[in-house]
Amino acid sequence: MRQRKAIADAIGPIWEANHVWLILVIVLLFTGFPAGFAGMMTALNIPLTAMLIGIVLRGSAFIFRKYDSRSDGAQRRWSTVFGIASFFTPFFQGLILGALTTGKIRIVKGQVMSGFFAGWLTPFALACGVFALGLFAFLAATYLTLDTQDQPDLQNDFRRRALWSGLTLAPIAGVVFLASKQGAPEMYDGLTHWWAPLLLAWTSLTSIVTLVALWRRWFALARMAAISQVTLILVGWCLAQYPNLVTPDLTVSNAHAPEITLRLLVLALGAGAIVLLPSLAFLFYLFKGKESR
Repeated sequence: MRQRKAIADAIGPIWEANHVWLILVIVLLFTGFPAGFAGMMTALNIPLTAMLIGIVLRGSAFIFRKYDSRSDGAQRRWSTVFGIASFFTPFFQGLILGALTTGKIRIVKGQVMSGFFAGWLTPFALACGVFALGLFAFLAATYLTLDTQDQPDLQNDFRRRALWSGLTLAPIAGVVFLASKQGAPEMYDGLTHWWAPLLLAWTSLTSIVTLVALWRRWFALARMAAISQVTLILVGWCLAQYPNLVTPDLTVSNAHAPEITLRLLVLALGAGAIVLLPSLAFLFYLFKGKESR
């Protein structure tokens, strides 16, 4: 129960800020790449719906846990819902990203020809879901080591969780890479380009720094290294998939909106960033600044 309270205390003040990025990505996708948005939402309707249900259940359980009865039964019930939703939401997110690269989803003249089950039930997509789940667990535990610095026993518990989840990422990533050879050949080709060894070296270095920092209890360094590690993983994925949005039929060049729409979208994004980024920084300063003071 103390672990759950620590998680609630850590994410409570900034919970709604998470949804800003989700909404932003969706708006950018359907405005800038409407054909890609339509294809993804149609072909992957089932896992996307499951992911959205998880997001709704996670948010609802978080709120109800805070304001419902404080009895052990009620608290346990909402904590269970929150835990289950937090488990399968990142799993489906990874599975969806993997499905987009398999080449099993076929879209001809804007029509999805491969049905509702193509791509996301493949071993590669399922491996991507497991990897995403491990990555989320690792990042969350690493973050919580710094959020619980005034509770040494809890901090040590999250430290152990971060170490174990971090150590499992390498073998899972290996499974994803091997599965991509048959399950997502274009992704495999992308992951074997000339830049891949360099990116792998930097990712491995940040991973080692994170694990060493956790072992030595340098939690601020561990958080920064974990951020770098996850960022490099995402950069590598984007480089390997580019220019495909849905492999092989939808790409950045054949699925984008008219040029005037893209220009206006960039202007709106820039104007919004002027308001959003300082507001977000101020929010973190108010509620999370105590960690660094």
